[in-house]
Amino acid sequence: MPVSDIYPRTFDEDVPLDQHANTCPECDGRITADSNEFACEDCGLIVRERRLDRGPEWRSHDEDTRRRSGAPLTAAHHDRGLSTTIGYGTDSNGNGLSNRKRRQLHRLRREHSRGRYETKADRNLMHGFTEIRRIVGALGLGDSIRDQTCSLFRTAQSESLLRGRSIEGVAAASVYAVARCNGLPRTLAEVSSVARVEQDRVQGSYKTLNVELSLPTQPMTPSEFVPRLASDLDVPDRLHQRALELAREAERAGVTNGVQPSGFAAACLYKAGQRSQWLTQQEVAAAAGTSTATVRNHRERLGALAE
Repeated sequence: MPVSDIYPRTFDEDVPLDQHANTCPECDGRITADSNEFACEDCGLIVRERRLDRGPEWRSHDEDTRRRSGAPLTAAHHDRGLSTTIGYGTDSNGNGLSNRKRRQLHRLRREHSRGRYETKADRNLMHGFTEIRRIVGALGLGDSIRDQTCSLFRTAQSESLLRGRSIEGVAAASVYAVARCNGLPRTLAEVSSVARVEQDRVQGSYKTLNVELSLPTQPMTPSEFVPRLASDLDVPDRLHQRALELAREAERAGVTNGVQPSGFAAACLYKAGQRSQWLTQQEVAAAAGTSTATVRNHRERLGALAE
């Protein structure tokens, strides 16, 4: 009797094998089954393997727990990443779809998009999170800043701080607030330049978030802006270190109180490279987003401090 008759190939690989009726085709020994294969007890011949693993697909995203799940939850989506995404153009094997199937998937995506948002609040969250991801990407910030910003936006919505304000303004203000809380050198004008609202709306939304939510923001100092400006202007390390020393010395002396941090940092860089004429006032002012008059005024303060 052929082996194919003894061990018929079926779609279900978990059909139990009769160990007493089946024998090894080589030595007539008894066939036993374990979790993955059918083997002869005497000669060890592997008669058939289980090609389908129907056990749980464990995925571990940390060292302590094991869960049967997909990607980890994320705060960057209104549903925390639990929704399903319907693809475009190709099937699971990478083959192209017919026009009829494309139209069917288009209808499925439309109905799926309508069913993802149970309330108006969910739709506002989706719109705000999309704007946050765009602003964070334009500013070159990391995923950690993005997740913190989305959590702050969700808190602002739960505290009813979105009423009477634009979603784009609160989203941009949330990005600026999280950058301030993490000590990142990002100015309000820089965040507003990539936002879809005016700077005054972003500033007003930030003030509301800061007061109502008691954000742990700290005053920004010129020394925090010096490394970024030095990188943008591609200055030598010796000028970078000299400008950083000037900024810290001015901070200890209290000269930087009430001044624009980025403008004072630009003045420190210009003062450090003034002897070698490495930088011009126009270059440092453009990098800091300020005027040449501001750079000159802060340079005079630095000169008076040195005297």
